[in-house]
Amino acid sequence: MNGVPWESVIAVLGLAVPAAAALWEFFLAGRKRLGYRVQMDTSARDSASSSGPETGVLRRMQWDGADLRDPSVVLLRIENVGWTPIVEEDYVAPANDAVGIRVAFPGRRVVGMVVTECSHTVLRDFFTPGTPGLGATDGVIRLPKVKLNRRAHYKVLAVLDRVPGFTEADFPDPEVTAGVVGGGRGGTIKRTEYYPFASRPVRWLLAVLVLVSVAQSVSTFARGDEAVAAPLDCAEGTLHLTGSTAFKPVLELAAEQYTKTCPDARIPLSDSSFEGSVPGLDALAAAGDGEEPEDGEGLGNRLTFSDGPKSDGRTRLLPRPVALSLFTLVVNKDTGVQDLSLRQVRDVYAGKITNWKQVGGADLPVQLVSRNPGSGTRTALQGQVLDDRPLLAVTTSDCKSMDMSRSNRCEVGKTPILLDTVASIPGALGYSEVGTAAAHEDVRQVRIDGYPATLEGADQGAYPYWETEIAYTYGEPPADSIAAGFLRYLANEVGKDVIRSKGHRPCSELDKPLLCRPTGS
Repeated sequence: MNGVPWESVIAVLGLAVPAAAALWEFFLAGRKRLGYRVQMDTSARDSASSSGPETGVLRRMQWDGADLRDPSVVLLRIENVGWTPIVEEDYVAPANDAVGIRVAFPGRRVVGMVVTECSHTVLRDFFTPGTPGLGATDGVIRLPKVKLNRRAHYKVLAVLDRVPGFTEADFPDPEVTAGVVGGGRGGTIKRTEYYPFASRPVRWLLAVLVLVSVAQSVSTFARGDEAVAAPLDCAEGTLHLTGSTAFKPVLELAAEQYTKTCPDARIPLSDSSFEGSVPGLDALAAAGDGEEPEDGEGLGNRLTFSDGPKSDGRTRLLPRPVALSLFTLVVNKDTGVQDLSLRQVRDVYAGKITNWKQVGGADLPVQLVSRNPGSGTRTALQGQVLDDRPLLAVTTSDCKSMDMSRSNRCEVGKTPILLDTVASIPGALGYSEVGTAAAHEDVRQVRIDGYPATLEGADQGAYPYWETEIAYTYGEPPADSIAAGFLRYLANEVGKDVIRSKGHRPCSELDKPLLCRPTGS
């Protein structure tokens, strides 16, 4: 179709059909409509097969002392089925004619009639004895020009008898004649029906919409995943990611989703890619090898993610805040500790508190399990929680061989190793980003001054352990490079969903996204 995709045509059709139907039903055909229903039309013959003393009631009816030949009973419902009121001036009839509706019964004459039900009591005033336009002559019932609000109705019960000389076995349907000025569908009164589910036009509309939905689904599946148009963030090539172990779960999921969406992109990941923030920055700087790229000529195939800003001296590494990350202290469950004041945390890491019983916990020496130097999580702990105070000296190079009779400090390389180590050593205390810690069932998160690690606590300045996750590039990468495309992906809605799913907050959701700091900081 000259380049117009079928999906667009189907989508437009899916919108146009219900819009046109609504326009027709509510503004054209349904703007003013007068309708009627034949809710009952029964004769004495209809009860012939019944049994019991009541079955002969119709056959025994009389008029002026004479039995009726073939009596029948008809119940009509007259109603306003449009969307606007009907007033006396709307009826198509001469001004001096009080009759608004005529109901004829071919082959029958009217023996008697009565208005049996009105949707509102005010309608009864139109049917008082002597009302002009109300009555019956031979086989025709005359009804006055009744004002009807939307959905208003009244019912007419009539007793009839066969006209002499009419020999057909079944009586024809009643013939109702009326019209309204400006009414839909020619303005003439229409026979309506009760639909437990939906009327025929509505059922047709639903069928069309179902067919449109099926066509869209078939079209989507027929194209296959590879035929889906790539978004603007897609780029081809191989992207190398390095840096923060705390942000690794986000990058693993984002890389998986990105390569599914962008089939020409490759993002190989391994444990060696994420050794920590500082090692990642070192690797990025080494990849540039001292080059001085112009804008748009930087490395387009490398990104490093760091918990917090780089140190001075790396002038070619350009930052882009991505997310606000939360961190938490974690302890072995045997410590009996769930909450520490900020002062107690600092005293523990300063060596002033060496046994958990000093803070109301178990009688166990404090075993500090830390990350290696260069860890962004460790840097955030020292900067945000410990007020830039240095950590105690390492007492053992192997956490598993430490002397459990006294307090110690050891170091490990990655967050998963730290969590496993804390879970296996009684009295151990460590730290981790919140999402990974929450997924580890064998460690307990520690509140600080009674506040858990939540974004709300950080926003209000109550929870101190957080850091800005920053993506670094070597120079400004080309706009069409995979590095630039992946950064755009992390900033769009899908990428932000990935970031949120791992417990972080996208920078774009903060009051000052370029600073990417909690509101209260």
